[in-house]
Amino acid sequence: MSNAEHSRAVARASSLDIADKERRLLANKFVELAHDYFGSVADLPVFPQTTGEALARQFDIPPPLESEALENIVADCRKIIEGIRHNGHPRFYGYVASPSTPPGAFADLLASTINPSVTSWRSSPAATQIERTVVRWLGSLIGYDEQAVGLLNSGGSMANLTALLIAHRAKVDGDVSQEGIGSSQQRMTMYVSDQVHMSIPKAADVLGLGQKSVRVIPTDDRFCFDVQALRDAIDADRGNNLKPFCIVASAGTAASGALDPLAEIADIARKNNLWFHIDGAYGAPAAMVTQCKPMFRGLEAADSVSLDPHKWLYTPVDCGCLLLRDAAAARKPFVAEGEYVKVHETAELESFAFWDYGIELSRRFRALKVWMTLRYYGARRIAEAIAEDMAMAKYMAERVEAYPEFELLAPVQLSICCFRYIPTSLRARLAAAHNDGERADLNSQLNRLNERIMHKVQRGGRAYLSNAMLRGKFALRACIINFRTTRADIDLTLDAVRDAAREIETQDDG
Repeated sequence: MSNAEHSRAVARASSLDIADKERRLLANKFVELAHDYFGSVADLPVFPQTTGEALARQFDIPPPLESEALENIVADCRKIIEGIRHNGHPRFYGYVASPSTPPGAFADLLASTINPSVTSWRSSPAATQIERTVVRWLGSLIGYDEQAVGLLNSGGSMANLTALLIAHRAKVDGDVSQEGIGSSQQRMTMYVSDQVHMSIPKAADVLGLGQKSVRVIPTDDRFCFDVQALRDAIDADRGNNLKPFCIVASAGTAASGALDPLAEIADIARKNNLWFHIDGAYGAPAAMVTQCKPMFRGLEAADSVSLDPHKWLYTPVDCGCLLLRDAAAARKPFVAEGEYVKVHETAELESFAFWDYGIELSRRFRALKVWMTLRYYGARRIAEAIAEDMAMAKYMAERVEAYPEFELLAPVQLSICCFRYIPTSLRARLAAAHNDGERADLNSQLNRLNERIMHKVQRGGRAYLSNAMLRGKFALRACIINFRTTRADIDLTLDAVRDAAREIETQDDG
């Protein structure tokens, strides 16, 4: 269709409506794009073979003042696909980013088509009920609470921020909502491990508690919370007239996938009357796997749990979740005033509002993609995919330990494998090092080398690893939460690391 024909078709409709034939064409073109992408993502370079300058030349153009031909728009969308880092590629292991699935993607399309703002039951009755159902499903599936309350949000950072706000208001003395945080007579302290996600100290800053209120507790040789150090820190703060109020444990740390001893921490929180929050944004869905359930003992005792369906439940971004045990405590910080949000319904279900449980007012229909994914595949099939991801990580660790040029830097507890490359010459020097200073210098050299290796692997397009810093060692980090990843992909990835290392060594020798 030419531009002129397109303009006439638009003119015949009302405002921005599109004629039936053109709407069908538009739908077919974009469904085709999605269909083709799902079928070809494994064949694409993981990272685009392009530069920032090239993309700016391609897309940094003046705003269009007139309509453009659909075929040109579709062609540019294909170029966008070529310029994207592909989280759904079987050899993408960066950060904690999972692939989408067709059911989740098409559910997201339907949610955007309907475009409800899921603020309350009266704003979107069915969407509100679907979200409440999905929250209950998630609480049940991970063994937290079959009647869990909570809400969906943008991701783990927002879920953690909301949880800490609720925790603070549940434990603070005085009316902070009216008088401000300075009205608290004692400085309030919270306890995290040295492996905690960056969103936790950031939340303390945002809430006005200050990062100095965050007590960072050391971890053991598995990078898990040291519970005795935790007890000692709480006692010391109480002795200094401070007010401990919250412990944050990790059900799968972002760096290495470590699982804190949740049951022991739950017991400490209970005995000290502290709020117990679990950051399970990455790892909590692994509790769906039957053989993993003992690893998550204590999760059921938490006051709040965050988890991200857009991580290990394979649903599209954005979709995080905050699960809560006490609905009354959850509502305390969010008392809303304003005629425009006044609830006139009297029936219990119909008077429900999400603004009573979180920060956002306008909220998209995130629940539909989780609802659709769980219904289409079934929770057992998703749990099997999670279990297979964990098996892939253990396989990678086995291969790492089989090669003399690699060193495993953390035990694989969920689906993250952290390792580094060590040239034969440096390995011998490390073994022969006589003092801490010499070892620190050699580790610094290894850190720089592995950082260069990571960058070369990322830009090479064969695989994509991210990084973690573990006890001062720069780790090549593979987070495997991808149902497409196979053992052959793991082997190819380790080959890519070796090839990148040899290229760098050859360049340095030259």
